[in-house]
Amino acid sequence: MNKYKKILLGIVLIGLAFMAVFAYTVYDTFFTSNTNFTEGTYEVLIPTGADYNTAFLAMADAVEDRDELHKTAQRKGYIKNVKAGRFIIEPGMSNNDIINAVRSRNIPLNVRFNNQERIEDLAGRIASQIEPDSLTLLEVMQDKTFLEENGFTKENALTMYLPNQYEFYWNSSPEAFRKRMLASWKSFWNESRLAKAKELGLTPQQVTSLAAIVHKETAKNDERPTVAGVYINRLKSGIKLDADPTVIYSKKLEDSDFNQVIKRVLYKDLTIDNKFNTYKYTGVPPGPIVTPDLKAIDAVLNYKKHDYYYFVADIDNFGYHDFSKTLSEHNRKADRYRRWISSQNVNR
Repeated sequence: MNKYKKILLGIVLIGLAFMAVFAYTVYDTFFTSNTNFTEGTYEVLIPTGADYNTAFLAMADAVEDRDELHKTAQRKGYIKNVKAGRFIIEPGMSNNDIINAVRSRNIPLNVRFNNQERIEDLAGRIASQIEPDSLTLLEVMQDKTFLEENGFTKENALTMYLPNQYEFYWNSSPEAFRKRMLASWKSFWNESRLAKAKELGLTPQQVTSLAAIVHKETAKNDERPTVAGVYINRLKSGIKLDADPTVIYSKKLEDSDFNQVIKRVLYKDLTIDNKFNTYKYTGVPPGPIVTPDLKAIDAVLNYKKHDYYYFVADIDNFGYHDFSKTLSEHNRKADRYRRWISSQNVNR
């Protein structure tokens, strides 16, 4: 009898030892740290439609033991349940933590943009921050049916995209991005702003296009309402805006080169036959020459009422402008400015 008890006890002890080894192995595989970095975080981007191999490679460089990570993925059924998105691996994470993170913790990011001169530029800027490529984004952003249904044209489509910081999932679709931007545009154009635009006799798109000129003319927020007032005065009087930034934009369009830097507008540039050129055509351009910031839009809506019709860069107060009520007064100040800029050897 004692013999059988000893055998049974031995079997139990072996079983317990095996269970202990198994438990340790499982614990070591699942719950001990497997990251190969101690500071910061590791961003894992898993594309839409990715298979397990693609997902595994996206996170593999962050771990010490790839085999153990793979075993954990198998045991937790992740191999057949890959999710697209942006995931974060933190220092000290175990295999279990990592697989849980990439399976269910899609982390949004902040998408930012400003100073985009064309919708093509905006598409490229957005594509550098979220998954869709620029061509796909551009196709959706320029969709004719969408634009017509929401009161936009191909030329003023850029007005819908208000520079700001927006939270998106990295794997957001182009349609989701566009939908969010339209909602933000509608939210910005509340009853108060719409009423002010109507009082000016302008649509929100025209206000934004005019604000783009103001934005380009001056970076000084305290001066923008005054600059806006000049353009409003000229519009009300039926005078061409004669805005140099629109000439620069027209020159870039004519040359098909938006990378060129133009510091000085030449007389010959004023004759460029393009609807964006306000030296050639009366009224607000058919679209914006840049994505104006929100303060520039509000500067137009809340323009300063005055009798100025002209302005030129103030060489005594850099960054600001010298305003005039009459053309003769303006010409004297403009001549002074031209002599100064010529002395600086700025030819283009």
